[in-house]
Amino acid sequence: MQLLRYVAEHPDASTRDIARHLGISNGSAYYLLKALLDKGLLKAKNFAKAESKAPYLYVLTPEGISQKLTLTERFLERKRQEYRDLRAEIEAMEADLAQGAEEGAR
Repeated sequence: MQLLRYVAEHPDASTRDIARHLGISNGSAYYLLKALLDKGLLKAKNFAKAESKAPYLYVLTPEGISQKLTLTERFLERKRQEYRDLRAEIEAMEADLAQGAEEGAR
């Protein structure tokens, strides 16, 4: 998901830029990009004639956009559940603290 989001926001990013942003090696970035290209989620447009830019412009295909949205929905739901679980845990700990304070005051 992070790769799809980054490429959507930075279509002219090089594999080195992608690797740095994701905290992975250049080889891993290349491997992931190739996998997305092979799955049809990305399309690479060559513009090697432009001297100051990377040799490819990465564009999300309609399938890539759909996959990005699906992954984002799943990620958000997982994070919402984690938030609910954490909130319940905090409330339980606060109740324990309050009960412990009452018992300590006696």
